[in-house]
Amino acid sequence: MLAAYAAEINPDDPLAGLVVGERPAPEPPEGWVLVDVRAAALNHHDVWSLRGVGLGGDKLPMILGCDAAGVDQDGNEVLVHSVISSPGWTGEQTLDPRRSLLSERHQGTLAEQVIVPAGNLVPKPAGLSFEEAACLPTAFLTAYKMLCVNGGPPGSTVLVQGVGGGVATAAIGIGAATGYRVWATSRDEGRRQRALELGADAVFAPGERLPERVDVVLETVGAATWSHSVSSLKPGGTLVIAGATSGDAPSKAELTRIFFHQLRVQGSTMGNREQLVAVTRLLEQTGLRPVIDRVIPLADAASGIAALAAGEVFGKVVLTP
Repeated sequence: MLAAYAAEINPDDPLAGLVVGERPAPEPPEGWVLVDVRAAALNHHDVWSLRGVGLGGDKLPMILGCDAAGVDQDGNEVLVHSVISSPGWTGEQTLDPRRSLLSERHQGTLAEQVIVPAGNLVPKPAGLSFEEAACLPTAFLTAYKMLCVNGGPPGSTVLVQGVGGGVATAAIGIGAATGYRVWATSRDEGRRQRALELGADAVFAPGERLPERVDVVLETVGAATWSHSVSSLKPGGTLVIAGATSGDAPSKAELTRIFFHQLRVQGSTMGNREQLVAVTRLLEQTGLRPVIDRVIPLADAASGIAALAAGEVFGKVVLTP
């Protein structure tokens, strides 16, 4: 079958280790199921994997990809939940210290077929295309958990840092659809305008002083925006962090401001299957849909990953086998 996979690790030139070519068709072990992939969405996780972050050389060759929508062996249209629990784990899935995502220990979704545990399938809403549905398991699930589980209640003012990526655009849409006052930042004027079109109430340049401090900051950028995120919170506010695309070592930790203003720093990683089901219901009820930058054939995966790595996309890149 055709697949996009990491054949080698190259921290400096991640695309150098990417191959789009034939791989053996997967054979599901007991308790796992086979899914024919109709659409798969890219994430920064794919770029980091090619750099060797979270993916060791002993796991190569590894098919990339966390997200997919497709058809199972019984003909059901499904989403693939990417978080794989360790054997015997019974607690909150995302707190399992030995959990993994597809494409870390198990082959990923950028292929014509993928295998996953049977419990990792979620029914695809009939009103969503396969391309739209493929955007939900990482970006929308992460944004939903950041805002609706780990953030503040509806009515809160929320600052979304770094509009453009899939999580940030999803957070704006979810916030606007569920009663939050959403502010957003971007260094690009065109992206700030698009954020307003998605439902943001106000937009700002990175580091710009806000009219007032906010209740919640959603942070996926990391080092480049950390100080602004901390200083933008009102006393007792919450900073929810789920990524660090610009690096995880800010020049100032802002510890004094954090303890003096009693700020809450909340880590947030992906979400569980029940939360993914809640995301699908939210989209069904509100009509909210993912922002898709482009849909390209799986054979052109290299161009999509290159655009993602260069920061040239707004929303999601979706591949179709």
